Amino acid sequence: MGSVDSFKAKGTLEVGAQSYEVYRLASVEGHETLPYSLKVLLENLLRTEDGANITADHIRALAGWDANAQPDTEIQFTPARVIMQDFTGVPCVVDLATMREAVADLGGDPAKINPLAPAELVIDHSVIVDVFGRPDAFERNVEIEYERNRERYQFLRWGQTAFDDFKVVPPGTGIVHQVNIEHLARTVMVRDIDGERVAYPDTCVGTDSHTTMVNGLGVLGWGVGGIEAEAAMLGQPVSMLIPRVVGFKLSGSIPPGATATDVVLTITEMLRQHGVVGKFVEFYGEGVSQVPLANRATIGNMSPEFGSTCAIFPIDDVTLQYLRLTGRSAESVALVEAYAKEQGLWLNAGPDQPEARYSEYLELDLSTVVPSIAGPKRPQDRIALTDAKDAFRKVLPTYVSHHEGDPGHATSFPASDPTPQGSDEGLNGGDKPADEGDGDGRPSRKVLVKEADGREFEIDHGIVSIASITSCTNTSNPSVMMAAAMLAKNAVEKGLAVAPWVKTSMAPGSKVVTGYYDKAGMWPYLEKLGFHLVGYGCTTCIGNSGPLNEEISAAINENDLAVTAVLSGNRNFEGRINPDVKMNYLASPPLVIAYALAGSMDFDFEAEPLGQDSEGNDVFLKDIWPSPEDVERTIATSINTEMFTADYADVFAGDERWQSLPTPAGDTFEWDSESTYVRKPPYFDGMAAEPAPVADIEGARVLAKLGDSVTTDHISPAGSIKADSPAGRYLQEHGIERKDFNSYGSRRGNHEVMIRGTFANIRLKNLLLDGVEGGFTRDFTRGGEQSFIYDAAQNYAAAGTPLVILAGKEYGSGSSRDWAAKGTSLLGVKAVIAESYERIHRSNLIGMGVIPLQFPQGQNADSLGLTGTETFAFSGITELNEGRTPKTVHVVATAEDGTTTEFDAVVRIDTPGEADYYRNGGILQYVLRSLVAS
Repeated sequence: MGSVDSFKAKGTLEVGAQSYEVYRLASVEGHETLPYSLKVLLENLLRTEDGANITADHIRALAGWDANAQPDTEIQFTPARVIMQDFTGVPCVVDLATMREAVADLGGDPAKINPLAPAELVIDHSVIVDVFGRPDAFERNVEIEYERNRERYQFLRWGQTAFDDFKVVPPGTGIVHQVNIEHLARTVMVRDIDGERVAYPDTCVGTDSHTTMVNGLGVLGWGVGGIEAEAAMLGQPVSMLIPRVVGFKLSGSIPPGATATDVVLTITEMLRQHGVVGKFVEFYGEGVSQVPLANRATIGNMSPEFGSTCAIFPIDDVTLQYLRLTGRSAESVALVEAYAKEQGLWLNAGPDQPEARYSEYLELDLSTVVPSIAGPKRPQDRIALTDAKDAFRKVLPTYVSHHEGDPGHATSFPASDPTPQGSDEGLNGGDKPADEGDGDGRPSRKVLVKEADGREFEIDHGIVSIASITSCTNTSNPSVMMAAAMLAKNAVEKGLAVAPWVKTSMAPGSKVVTGYYDKAGMWPYLEKLGFHLVGYGCTTCIGNSGPLNEEISAAINENDLAVTAVLSGNRNFEGRINPDVKMNYLASPPLVIAYALAGSMDFDFEAEPLGQDSEGNDVFLKDIWPSPEDVERTIATSINTEMFTADYADVFAGDERWQSLPTPAGDTFEWDSESTYVRKPPYFDGMAAEPAPVADIEGARVLAKLGDSVTTDHISPAGSIKADSPAGRYLQEHGIERKDFNSYGSRRGNHEVMIRGTFANIRLKNLLLDGVEGGFTRDFTRGGEQSFIYDAAQNYAAAGTPLVILAGKEYGSGSSRDWAAKGTSLLGVKAVIAESYERIHRSNLIGMGVIPLQFPQGQNADSLGLTGTETFAFSGITELNEGRTPKTVHVVATAEDGTTTEFDAVVRIDTPGEADYYRNGGILQYVLRSLVAS
């Protein structure tokens, strides 16, 4: 549909021999001083103005943006495309397939359920590091991946043929965000619309929170839940408030010894402390032109870790150089340059371009950045490498005693007090030895491990059990990847070796990395240290680290050791990386190798040698750290455009394994009632053409009372499936052996598995119970006895009892996991009351028909005296039936003795569009009814 074009913005842009229709920002007064990101949104509104959902008033409101105002104006953003990974993409395709049947049931045309915006899915989340440290690790892991995921992959192949404008990048190719910046991103889109060749900014939403990596290319995009992504694919705009924009000025240059990873950990710490949740972050200033594209992408990738919606860089010569390097056509690069300069989207476009205005300002002098890590459980908790040993020692006692406190650099427990919560004896269980201490205040519990191959060694608290170069955050960045390889080369030449208890792995984000390692001759050195190629996928960063060696795992669990993982990823939440590992640290790829050589987090790289060379001389990290000049020289001779064009020439075709998969046919999918991977979900069962009125909530019980910083990793099913869990029982009842359980992520297309794994994270602390971790609660249909959360929810459902979640600050932070909301809804939760929310999860709750409420300012469950044993009633929700969204609803919590606590909870339905979704019972129901009505 063409734009109403109230501002006469439509015109022609000639680039070489090509002519493009464009919507010029110059037609709107006030555009000149808008931040780059808001200019992209302004063009979006100009091009999609329809006089109803998007009006001239919306355009004027955006052009006249008040940088100091709090967001209160809703606009409709129509992303140019949608990008998915397979964990989140499979349920998207499952839902689309289900919607086709639901449309038919309501008398509509199933063919209407088709992506209206280009949708691309990269299979990158399914490979697990089962095999490592040997030459055939990649081949074996891919074979196992296909064996485990055959049903899912056949389903995705069906989707690729059944839906128009839907493409799949097969397994073993790369990580979605790296593939996005290296190949899929256009920076400027060209599309035939109503017979016209239209050029406009590339924008996207993705079913993974790190979609923001593409911000480094000047592409405005961010992560959304799968349900929002499905709606976007079906032509629904994303409803949003015009945001505040934080201007982040960069100056100086990175000093020797520091890396892009250290920069991004510093920025993450700064922005999380500043507070940017729900805001745009935009980098500006002359220093930006000195930041390589790969570093920009690394910074953009970590946007979810500091909480912003996006973290974007403008287009400039650096952008064009990267587009050329990665094999984009000369025509498309010329268009990007011409379009960006025409629209004022070019960095430092000239003296006539005024400086953008921002809501808030920060600045970082890059020369002040120092080598850093982050951990042990949050990416924003940066620790200078020089302080890492002390920080580890400060926090270790809390993990040994199962009273995890604050991050190491902020903990109140001194290193000299190994048992701040009392003696460690009695906390380990009667058959587990107490810590003896090592003479300098650190708890120690040395355990002898005898492996099947005859090796013997001692392990202790703090060993590095996993060292993994993984995740798109850093594997897309040649500077840190080559530095890691050159560090490995120098270490091998000095005769150093990795400690025998370390599980090592190398999982690049694309085959280009393999290409430049080959050309530079680096693989032999990496492999000598055990960093063999294990797969092209997210692996360790998303919990697919695979099992530790049996003997090491047994020693850790039998002796309750607090061991660590070091990874070059973006997420290190507790319980995420491996069930045997309590403490997780983010680090640059070269530091991952350094810690593998050290073998322990209890290590000072400045004072302690990594080993001795052949002559018996101590070798320190500084002795093997490659210089930035050598790294850049090696990169210059090892990377070229031909690598990218060759690797991406036929990226959707896949290898022989993919091509030989039997592909189902037909417009609707034939569901297999015996499948444990892909099942038809119940979202549309019994759905009428018109929604029923929303109702107040009475007689609700608390399913879980949770503390601060509960992430979507705590809520959504992720990682391995335990045999004695509700999901494990379900699979066994369906004839699946333990060895074939696979991960929760791989079974996201089966709602029965996912419901059973919701709120089942092994580190979840439900405050209804004392000292218990995992997916448990008190079941008040059975006198308050301890029960699995899933089992209790089933009992509440049978009794007709609605459920509520109580939570603290930053509820739902982390990945854009749609199952965190889907599982919550399907368990029977009707409302969540939290102190504050992260953007994506709050939106997803509404998208699944769950009302997000907020405690009154300055209040929380504890200050109100709520124990979670009360019965809750919510009144005032019914105002939504009258077309109004109430600012608050009245909550009455009745205790077991009959006393009541009353308060007004803030309704966090923030836009009229979200109100429509809630009235319809969810976003998919709204879209489905809209399509049938049209």
